[in-house]
Amino acid sequence: MSRQLPSLNGLKAFEAAGRLGSFKGAAQELSVTQTAVSHMVRLLEERLGYAVFLRKANRLELTAQGRALLAGLTDAFDGVARLVGQVAAMRSGPVLTVGVGPTLAVSWLIPRLVSFYRRHPEVEVRMATGGATRPVRDDWTCTIRRDRAAWPGYVAEELFPSTLVPICTPRLATRLRSPSDLHNCPRIRVSHMANDWPLWFETANLPSPKPSAAEIVFESNAMAMQAALDGVGIALAQLPYVSDAIAARRLIAPFPTVARKNETWFLEYRSIRQEDPALQSFRAWLHGEAEKERHVEDELVRRSFERSSKKRPASARG
Repeated sequence: MSRQLPSLNGLKAFEAAGRLGSFKGAAQELSVTQTAVSHMVRLLEERLGYAVFLRKANRLELTAQGRALLAGLTDAFDGVARLVGQVAAMRSGPVLTVGVGPTLAVSWLIPRLVSFYRRHPEVEVRMATGGATRPVRDDWTCTIRRDRAAWPGYVAEELFPSTLVPICTPRLATRLRSPSDLHNCPRIRVSHMANDWPLWFETANLPSPKPSAAEIVFESNAMAMQAALDGVGIALAQLPYVSDAIAARRLIAPFPTVARKNETWFLEYRSIRQEDPALQSFRAWLHGEAEKERHVEDELVRRSFERSSKKRPASARG
């Protein structure tokens, strides 16, 4: 029997835009331009012979036909995703595809996977590089990402806060007596994170640093972390990126003051994946590892409190 179906790309663009409430959100999820999404939806409407959206200022509103179509499409796409996952698992065993940024993957997640494999040798883990504008692709089981809020339409579980701590080699740390010394030390920063150092200095109750020739700028967190390991300067790092290096004494946190960004590290996935056995195993394991990471931050905070208490006169401490 021949099926007379509209363009699959048009249906996917409409479903994403309807579910997320905007062409912009759909474009980010599908990794295409906003113009492309709008064009695909327009062609779909021409093919169907009716409008699926009322286009109003700064928002989309589903028509009656659009609401009916969206409900059926979302269920249909979810069913296809479940089927594909089930068939993939039939080949050899459960497959878990994790979308994660390269720096977190290399410095934190991959070194810990050996303990997951020991507990769940039947699960095949695959890594995929993800970013802030592409939270979960259709072929991913889940993603680990940092943001201010959960991505619309996904289940989000908090792992640990987004925490910044200065780090450097033990040799460089011998030149640092107090946090104010950082004003005169080569500081490493990531180009698109210009506000991180000012945030840390504010947390440490110090004047914000002025741009200087001593500041060394890199394009990525991975490059900045490697520069710190090579003794180029002192970097401000997300704690998960460097907790292992701190534990191994390859890097140290000369000043335990930590600054929390208005962000959180999340484990995110579509609700249709909740019953996935591989995801259930990974979630339980990952939350255990996240709890250990939170303890690292708690220890730094404790050290910071003890340091500040020692500096206050006895009368001030009560």
